[in-house]
Amino acid sequence: MSYHNLLVSDAEGIRTITINRPDQLNALNRATIDELDRALSEADTDRNVRVLIITGSGPKAFVAGADIKEFAHFSVEEGRALSADGQRKLFDHVERMSKPVIAAVNGFALGGGLELAMSCHIRVASDNARMGLPEVSLGVIPGYGGTQRLARLVGKGKAMEMIFTAGMIEADEALQWGLVNHVIPQVQLMAKCNELAATILKNSPTALAAAIRAVNAGHEPGANGMQREIEEFGKCFGTADFKEGTSAFLEKRKADFKGA
Repeated sequence: MSYHNLLVSDAEGIRTITINRPDQLNALNRATIDELDRALSEADTDRNVRVLIITGSGPKAFVAGADIKEFAHFSVEEGRALSADGQRKLFDHVERMSKPVIAAVNGFALGGGLELAMSCHIRVASDNARMGLPEVSLGVIPGYGGTQRLARLVGKGKAMEMIFTAGMIEADEALQWGLVNHVIPQVQLMAKCNELAATILKNSPTALAAAIRAVNAGHEPGANGMQREIEEFGKCFGTADFKEGTSAFLEKRKADFKGA
């Protein structure tokens, strides 16, 4: 599938999706969100893809926010639809992917860009990364899950401070607060993400998908995370990956996982 605003490349089970709007600092417009929705669906059903990396093109920005000119004159109903549609197509889609998704945060991750990074399962930031949710400076609030995911990651107090001040924090502070998993010199960022992905690749695809569902359940309204863990744990016993993993352990060899 060809894309206008994305670059997609594969290497040994790892698919890298690069948001390619460098002149707009990779800002998310509706066309790009639609393309990301399609690219994620394609990756999720491709058995050759085991781990995804999402990044932005150029040295300045992961995603510097949403494309404000698209919605500056929206009505209340149009604004509500914009938020709901974007959450469904992209941000919730990323979070619920059955394959691990790593955000390679190469520079500015602001507004929708930080919300996209927070939707990913793991975040690795370059040392020049800057992160924030500046929406209140425009008279609006984060609408792509930012008020919820930021509080889960850094705690309610820090999340409110970041949202209320509309300011940016540097990569080292993001690491201190648990907003990112690693901070890496920019020239080493993709190598680190690929190293993480290669480590993940050694493990069972069916177990990874089950782990994603179980962890996410702990943050879903009305869901019982512990009960979901019990259910997913039990289901693993009926998979070929479980048989292969336990056999390989007992036979003192490396497992050869095939997935579902």
